[in-house]
Amino acid sequence: MKIALLSDIHANRQALDACLQHARAHGADQFALLGDLVGYGGDPVAVVEQAMALAQAGALCVLGNHDAIALAPPAQPRTRSELGAQWTHDHLGPEHRAFLQSRPLTARMGQSALLVHASVDAPEQWRYVEDSNAAERSMAAAQAIDPAIRYVFCGHVHAQALYFLTPTAKLMRFAPEPGVPVPVPPHRQWLGIAGSVGQPRDGDARAMYALFDEAARQLTFYRVPYDHLAAAAAIRAAGLPPFYADRLETGV
Repeated sequence: MKIALLSDIHANRQALDACLQHARAHGADQFALLGDLVGYGGDPVAVVEQAMALAQAGALCVLGNHDAIALAPPAQPRTRSELGAQWTHDHLGPEHRAFLQSRPLTARMGQSALLVHASVDAPEQWRYVEDSNAAERSMAAAQAIDPAIRYVFCGHVHAQALYFLTPTAKLMRFAPEPGVPVPVPPHRQWLGIAGSVGQPRDGDARAMYALFDEAARQLTFYRVPYDHLAAAAAIRAAGLPPFYADRLETGV
């Protein structure tokens, strides 16, 4: 089975559509959504409805921090993020909010993989896995849940990375090259960060996702071109902070 790992879609319908099409063309027969379906972007309803359809077909989907704040935005929003959460909350229908509300913080994918938006170490605190120390804490927390877990897949940091433990228990970080399969044998522990579908922040406007080939034990990271100008226009048309649209146009 090939499983497409999609995270941080952020209400970007154009990016999600492009990644789903790309993943299916590359053999994906299942999908896993790693949180932050909404936030920042101008199409939360379309994205959540797509997620609902994927979940109906068997996809796993975990909760992200932007999903959580959209469910209960501050009564008096002050920051751009809080204003966006209030706008998103108001535009989602009861069925969309119920779907987000029912998402777990973590989800087991088979016997050997665990899905989470941020870190397995206190997932409700939305800790960023930005370095080897944070990756090691997340992997250790997964092992504490079950030593059979060999793979942790997450998002949250809007960049792609792969961490693994060597036979001497030294943690290593690997910078994946788009489109190049990486062997991920289960005798090691792995933590893969899928990147952001809907809001890349590494200076490259292309969407990100990863494809896990469960049978071949390979993980391939991809960058996918999409109509980011249309996604930016949707943000401006919605009256959301233009900063979010500017980000899509530059990839930062």
